[in-house]
Amino acid sequence: MNDILPGMPTRLFVATPTKLLTFADCKRKYRYTYLETPRPPKGPPWAHNTVGAIVHEVLADFFGRWPAARRTPDEVVAKMRSSWRSEGFRDEQQSLDWRDRSTEMVLGYLRDTDPYYEPRGVERTVAFTTERASLRGRVDRIDERPARDGSGGTELAIVDYKTGRRPLTADDARSSLAMALYVLGSRRVLHKPCTRVELHHLPTNTVAAADHDEASLGRHQRRAESMADDAAAAEARWREGLTPAEADEAFPPEPSPLCGWCDFAKICPQGRRESPPRDPWAGLDDGNRTPMEEAG
Repeated sequence: MNDILPGMPTRLFVATPTKLLTFADCKRKYRYTYLETPRPPKGPPWAHNTVGAIVHEVLADFFGRWPAARRTPDEVVAKMRSSWRSEGFRDEQQSLDWRDRSTEMVLGYLRDTDPYYEPRGVERTVAFTTERASLRGRVDRIDERPARDGSGGTELAIVDYKTGRRPLTADDARSSLAMALYVLGSRRVLHKPCTRVELHHLPTNTVAAADHDEASLGRHQRRAESMADDAAAAEARWREGLTPAEADEAFPPEPSPLCGWCDFAKICPQGRRESPPRDPWAGLDDGNRTPMEEAG
């Protein structure tokens, strides 16, 4: 981050949790995703991302767009069928199997839902600024519930849907940078108390919940600011102009067993040596045991 003119305030670095975590995980992927123009070609779409995206779309419609009269199992089934896409699946049969599995997963999740319930926000963008960064993100759902302190008021809860196969824990919810930043952003935008974060794991129909305090939120904010500072400095170098060798040095790959799941695996020699590219359907839970988890 640099000043445009002497005496002018420092430009805030604008970022989402995904952008910050990409920089922390692999600077080469960050360069390919956010800086290269045109962006290098990505690999084929992932089937597990297709499942996650469609489930999120249907739940957004159910809670955010449909009137209560439409919130029925038949409407959910119809929406799943009309929204379904076959991107990333091995073949049509696998796609259809997962359409049916995903439909049952959503129906199970919604089975005891009050059709008249209206969340405070659905797919809501929230944001807040610090002295050095402007941080924002889109929340799957923000619930407004009776306050647990006995005050008679209300408080917010951050809800994030998960469709990966690994069951989740309270530690997953508490340690999530994105969820903590959503708390801070929701407080700023909606002007309501908020400490609760919940990961709703649809495959097991379980909720992993945690409550932040000011200390834990402060730790997450400082972590985000540190990531933002490092990313901003790297971007400043990029804008100054780098030779290919300098760009590779400034944005090195960070090989790990997860490289096989990277969208840019086919153009990253270091990543391919660490872990061969996976098939687009390899993240599905149908006998192919892998460490991959859908992130949305």
